[in-house]
Amino acid sequence: TDVLLLEQGQLSCGTTWHAAGLVGLLRATESGTRLVQYSTGLYARLEEETGLSAGFRRCGGLIVARTPERLTQLRRTAAAAEAFGLEAGILTPGQARERYPVMETGDLAGAIWLPDDGKANPADLTYALAKGARSRGVTIRERTRVTGILTADGAGGPAVTGVRTTDGDIEAEIVVNCAGQWAKQVAAWCGVTVPLHSCEHFYVVTDQIDGIHRDLPVLRDPDGYTYFKEEVGGLVVGGFEPDAKPWVSPDAIPYPFEFQLLGEDWEHFAPLMEQAQRRIPALRETGIKKFYNGPESFTPDNQF
Repeated sequence: TDVLLLEQGQLSCGTTWHAAGLVGLLRATESGTRLVQYSTGLYARLEEETGLSAGFRRCGGLIVARTPERLTQLRRTAAAAEAFGLEAGILTPGQARERYPVMETGDLAGAIWLPDDGKANPADLTYALAKGARSRGVTIRERTRVTGILTADGAGGPAVTGVRTTDGDIEAEIVVNCAGQWAKQVAAWCGVTVPLHSCEHFYVVTDQIDGIHRDLPVLRDPDGYTYFKEEVGGLVVGGFEPDAKPWVSPDAIPYPFEFQLLGEDWEHFAPLMEQAQRRIPALRETGIKKFYNGPESFTPDNQF
């Protein structure tokens, strides 16, 4: 009950509202996996607790391998899943196609099936979490911008004592930096380095495609740097290209920056779209409903 959340704009206005909404349970470490396991359990019961839907569905996830080397990695992934208590199974290309009939599998070596993976609506999820938090005594103040971190000398060196805001100073025993792409700038106010940088992140939403239904699994094709998620009978098609396109430096992010997108860059997205069409041939004849390019912050090791 002694928690205050400060939001410089309004909830979900940062990178949340344009996030793709994939929920993948298996991570590189046990602690990361346990974190997402906890999250999915929470998402599943949020509607019952708050009356607000998070749009969470366990539709399962497929990760496909184009090479024997990738399949070896997926076998290791399956072994890690077993160690973490997650269900996972290695599939032949034919078995993968049974679960995802619109996919081209002629160039695949195999796949892994993760039945507990799913998808959520990020903005709905944010508001459901906020409502649940408020009902338990948390105070959320929107339109309150933090402009500095207050410190004082302690026994073990400088200690954080609160924050400076546009509405005055606030004392706090603990300050949690959850500022997303602004986290590096916030940490720098008290001499801490957070290795985050915003990159331009691209995805498209397609028109409806025959054979696409709401329980279609989330599909990831790491050798093609692409992912696919069902969206109103069409697909969200996005990717994480090997050569990312950096946005501005963390201290140069414009203010205010709310519910805004960056300019379209079809040239940069084209290699990803080519890979996507190789995996889902129907995309060659499918119209594009919307092109999204929004900033997302990443760490050099690509972990949380």
